[in-house]
Amino acid sequence: MTTTTAAPASSSATRAAPMLAILLAGQAMSSMDGSIAAVAAPAIRADLAATAAVQQLVLVGYTLAFAVLVVTGARLGARHGYARVFRLGLAGFTAASLTCGIAPWATVLVAARVVQGAAAALMVPQVLALIHRRLAGRARERAIGAYSAVLALGVAGGQIIGGLLVTLDLGGLSWRTAFLVNVPIGLVLLAAAPRYLSGGGDQDDEHRLDLLGVLTLSGAMVAVVLPLVTGREFGWPAWLWAALICAGGALLAAFLRFERRATGSTAPLIDPGVLATPGVPAGLTASFAVMGCYAAFLFALTLRLQDGLGLSALAAGLAFVPYATGFALCSLGAPRVAARVSGALPVTGPLMFAGAAVAVAVLSRPGWSWLWCSLLLVMAGAGHAAGFSPLVARMSAAIPAASAASLSALVSTGALLANVLGVAAVGGVYLALAGPEGNRSATGFTAAAAVIAGLLVFGAVAAWRAGRAASRVEVRATHP
Repeated sequence: MTTTTAAPASSSATRAAPMLAILLAGQAMSSMDGSIAAVAAPAIRADLAATAAVQQLVLVGYTLAFAVLVVTGARLGARHGYARVFRLGLAGFTAASLTCGIAPWATVLVAARVVQGAAAALMVPQVLALIHRRLAGRARERAIGAYSAVLALGVAGGQIIGGLLVTLDLGGLSWRTAFLVNVPIGLVLLAAAPRYLSGGGDQDDEHRLDLLGVLTLSGAMVAVVLPLVTGREFGWPAWLWAALICAGGALLAAFLRFERRATGSTAPLIDPGVLATPGVPAGLTASFAVMGCYAAFLFALTLRLQDGLGLSALAAGLAFVPYATGFALCSLGAPRVAARVSGALPVTGPLMFAGAAVAVAVLSRPGWSWLWCSLLLVMAGAGHAAGFSPLVARMSAAIPAASAASLSALVSTGALLANVLGVAAVGGVYLALAGPEGNRSATGFTAAAAVIAGLLVFGAVAAWRAGRAASRVEVRATHP
């Protein structure tokens, strides 16, 4: 393994702000692209005369490619340099976005979306890794707060921006602007990246890529993610559950066995030391619970607003702005509070989110109160941030710099799987009770909120356990 040192303090301070802006802008494009495509899907289907299956592939192709390759992207960053692989992923993402925007046929659009997801898988794991390597102390905590905000709110931001772009129909381009908007942003970032991302020493691993691990994990992710994202379309048949549990479980077990045996010139795709770090497994569990509940709450609330209360897609997206506001304020403010307060946030945050979600469901039964529901959504967003950002910061501080890419891959993959699982499980509860036309959407939304609250309580317990494990390590380090 190659040992490297961070850039000098003066250079780091000069480059920190533009470096962080580049990294977070790349993360934002990736996070928003799934929901932007979802909002644009009806216009895509009408314009390209696509079938429902093709429309589904436009959405699934991106998610699946990202899920399959994000861990491999993290390992490539450690092997070839985080900044270099980030720029490569950013270039691929920008080119794929252009191809999506000018796609003449549905098949070209689907293929471009797969490439876009693969490029995002190269780009995204490097963001947290570079933050971990280039920043320290409070500067790192603030950067992780901003990173968490972008990671978590990309879905809501994509809904709002996608709805706005499709509604405005700029230049008669309709849905195409939802993809083309990435091109000028990507070109600006690519022009600035060589100046602000260079230097600092980014290569942590000289081992060969574990190709057997790549193939096994890729197969496992396909077997897990594909049934989850297409299950509702097919009515959740028995064979789909068999593929998810048997094939996905067997391949994941095989992957873990191969990783434990990786020796010599081949390093495991995920550093086993990350999951062996006290507090990290429980912290990941807590953060995944919060992220899954966020995706489920967004899904159920969007359907409630549109199917039950008759709001437009754009109005439903704007109704979620208070949630994004609460999340952003808490994410940016958490690193500035006292350590004793910050340590309690991962436990109190999910509980606050749970209470707000149930209150929104009850208050919105007769209709949507913009004032009171918006205030509750600010509270829910702040609770979500309190249950996520400090946990990521705590886990990042507990691991060595060489393991940052593995943690980034685990956070990104876990968040994606949690989102898919949350929508599939809690969304299924909503759809089962709301009826085909959403005529009982209030009942469905209330039931979904109750399930979400229960999962958030579980997340709070996991966060408490993570904090206790980390505290015991700190005590042993102080009093050996």
